[in-house]
Amino acid sequence: MSRPPLDLLFNPQGIVVAGASTHPGKFGFVALHNVLAGGFDGPVYATNPDQPSILGVKALESVADIPEGAADLVFVCTPPHTCSEILRSAASRGIGAAFIASGGFREAGSEGARAEEELVQLARSLGMVVAGPNGQGLISNPAKLAAQIVAPIPPPGPIAVASQSGNLVSAFMNYAAQSGVGISRAVSAGNAAMLGVVDYLVWFAGDPHTKAMAAYVEGVEDGPAFAAAVKRVAAAKPVVLVKGGTTPRGAQAAASHTGALATDDRIFDGMVRQSGAVRAQTIEEAYDAVAAFATQPLPAGPRTLVLSSAGGWGVIAADALSKSKLELIPLPADLKEAIDGLVPPRWSRSNPIDLAGGESRDTIPEVIDLVADHPEVDAVIYLGMGIQANTASHLRSGPYFEAAELARICEYHERQDRRFAQAAADASARTGKPILAATELGITQPDNAGPATLAAQGSYCFPSADRAVRALHHLWWYARWRKRLLG
Repeated sequence: MSRPPLDLLFNPQGIVVAGASTHPGKFGFVALHNVLAGGFDGPVYATNPDQPSILGVKALESVADIPEGAADLVFVCTPPHTCSEILRSAASRGIGAAFIASGGFREAGSEGARAEEELVQLARSLGMVVAGPNGQGLISNPAKLAAQIVAPIPPPGPIAVASQSGNLVSAFMNYAAQSGVGISRAVSAGNAAMLGVVDYLVWFAGDPHTKAMAAYVEGVEDGPAFAAAVKRVAAAKPVVLVKGGTTPRGAQAAASHTGALATDDRIFDGMVRQSGAVRAQTIEEAYDAVAAFATQPLPAGPRTLVLSSAGGWGVIAADALSKSKLELIPLPADLKEAIDGLVPPRWSRSNPIDLAGGESRDTIPEVIDLVADHPEVDAVIYLGMGIQANTASHLRSGPYFEAAELARICEYHERQDRRFAQAAADASARTGKPILAATELGITQPDNAGPATLAAQGSYCFPSADRAVRALHHLWWYARWRKRLLG
């Protein structure tokens, strides 16, 4: 039985880089370099009639010289006028999929558009599937495949990305590398001549390595078909969408970028809501949301409690919650009484819970367990993680670290923040409730013991209280949509 077409793209048995180069500034060099650096396990071939070998790979004169059945995917880095012949040669060797990085097609004008349509018709006649053209490449971490003309190679993880813009695929991958919440599959759709963003989302929905999906689109040609497909996908897994070209100038830029047609933004917004996808306004918001979907359980309700070791963060969180569909609930009386027994009376005695610096060695893990276990709490925002480890970092770099024998206290501070981060993760896993930890130290000091502990186990540390609240808002919106869908 033949394999599904997108399986050939994301799980090829072998790959050919057509147009490989020895020049490190050319796509053909970077593509081959990345395939090799990514550790792809299958056979790797390269074509270049003028070079005997490139990066240790024997260079063949053409794709027609590849052993029959040895590869499923050809990655094309040659000029546009050569692509048709490469597809014919590839098909003759049993290659069923092509990713075309070459530009100069629809985005270049009417002649390019005609060449692109002819290329699609040729691929269909050959029984091949084509990604691109004018695309950046793809990542498939389960296959150890990094077939792309840019950096980075992100860590493996549960997030899949499909985008009409290559550099926005890179943006998601860069956030994944920084945060530790990694990528399962990622693909730049380019001009989407044969495969559009929604085709990739449909495949991701059935991918066991993917828990949540993010997509960037600039235009939608068939709105009803797009909405119907996204609804099927969202019924299986969360989908976060970002749309470019929402203004006249943006739409003009999109047309010159990938040849995308503008879509009325109000219509698109309504379509997204009805389909069950979450719409984010920025790439940062989109990554926050998809990372939350990939690492947190869905809340059973909107009732939210904020736990903070200092007051200002709690105020910011309270403001953000007030602007959302979430509820900043009054602090339950029994919970207030329980916390009274753990900290001095100067704590806030309200929600947000501000411990006001009165916590002892075990207080924060104990309070996390108390609030997570409470039946009136659906979700928790945990703020202030990393303070002690930040102090330790300052002491370690100061002039008195050795003289004052500060190693022991630094180790204690770092150990505490590791405990606090682990306590939040453990409480979420035990209760099935989302507990979103937020601190700017996740960005400014990623090796801090708190954020680093979350990253090491694939959890996400939000950069700020308001961004954590916004992500939780998306979790709750999607949870309600799924509940209505399932009746």
